[in-house]
Amino acid sequence: MATYFVGDIQGCFDELQALLAKVAFNPSKDELWVVGDMVARGTQSLETLRYLKGLEGSVKPVLGNHDLHLMALHAKVKRVNPKDNLGALLEAPDLNQLIDWLRLQPLARELESHAILMAHAGIPPQWDVKTALEESREVQQALAEDDYVEGLIARMYTNSISEWHPQAKGLNRLVYTINALTRMRFLHSDGRLDFDCKLPPSEGEKTGLTPWYKQPGRAMERHTLVFGHWAALMGQVDRPGLQALDTGCCWGQYLTLWHLESNQKITQNKLKKS
Repeated sequence: MATYFVGDIQGCFDELQALLAKVAFNPSKDELWVVGDMVARGTQSLETLRYLKGLEGSVKPVLGNHDLHLMALHAKVKRVNPKDNLGALLEAPDLNQLIDWLRLQPLARELESHAILMAHAGIPPQWDVKTALEESREVQQALAEDDYVEGLIARMYTNSISEWHPQAKGLNRLVYTINALTRMRFLHSDGRLDFDCKLPPSEGEKTGLTPWYKQPGRAMERHTLVFGHWAALMGQVDRPGLQALDTGCCWGQYLTLWHLESNQKITQNKLKKS
């Protein structure tokens, strides 16, 4: 058995297939952990979701901000933006089944045997592993409810909930979890989430912000954190215990696969379309 972690696919299905072929991925015995943002900027989001859903128990995804955005588009909470490249997916006859599959996925997963914690954007420094998994579970349960659109999807879009309050309840708690696990890059000095800066770390730090992983983090004490979301990092982080896997395939760069057992990264350049 081999365990693979793949960065933000974002609808780059041909590159995903080429990458998995390089390692002879076998879903009957291997596992594929997907760091979120399965859909969006690439042109093959429909093919990507159908393939991942078809892997059944051998795929272990978490949700990213673009996956949640797809739910909002499906529910007509948000308007379609052509740059999302989601037209074929939104018109697919099996869209409802694909959305229902996404709704069952968490925002964080732990591979306990190897002390690995995975979330799309990262883990806020205030949280330990137990908290991250518990808060992820609360969002997952809310998404599984029949009224998930009115109860969460239609109400999750706000930048006003940027600070962790352990005593918070209900919607505020759920929205902070979504903001932290799917949108986080930089933090203010007091630990609040910043939602605007998407620059490389060195540039953001000039404005007084700190990359989330540079603030002392409880989850990082004993776990390796696997995340994506921040293409400007191009997989490079300047501290141990982190695996950054978003390497901008949808922006013309490459898709990255991390093979856990050998601690090797395998990449696939963006393919040119004929």
